[in-house]
Amino acid sequence: MARVEGVAIPDNKKVLYSLTYVHGIGLTSSKKILAATGIDPEARVKDLDEASMNKIREAISTNLVTEGELKRMVAANIKRLKDIGAYRGQRHKMGLPSKGQRTRTNARTRRGKKLAVGGTQKK
Repeated sequence: MARVEGVAIPDNKKVLYSLTYVHGIGLTSSKKILAATGIDPEARVKDLDEASMNKIREAISTNLVTEGELKRMVAANIKRLKDIGAYRGQRHKMGLPSKGQRTRTNARTRRGKKLAVGGTQKK
């Protein structure tokens, strides 16, 4: 398996989709990287030579923030919001959606499993 930014990307997939296994690279970024390096997006990772892989690695390391550094930046931004007492920071502290989503009926992923309120269930 080829490694990019410390992540093993699958050999049997097309390069366009394999690059999205790296945290911080989506489909759009992947297309831009391949266009900049001049590599065919339809090519499989196992068919690429080492020079092509080095071009991809260099393009990613110079132009994008990925993996651990990106995760640290996001964590620092959330910590800053919590420290200054911003509304979004308070929502992060409480484990609720922070971008204005409805919570009366949805938001189960953030709020967790439903809890039965005592006295409301029939005997």
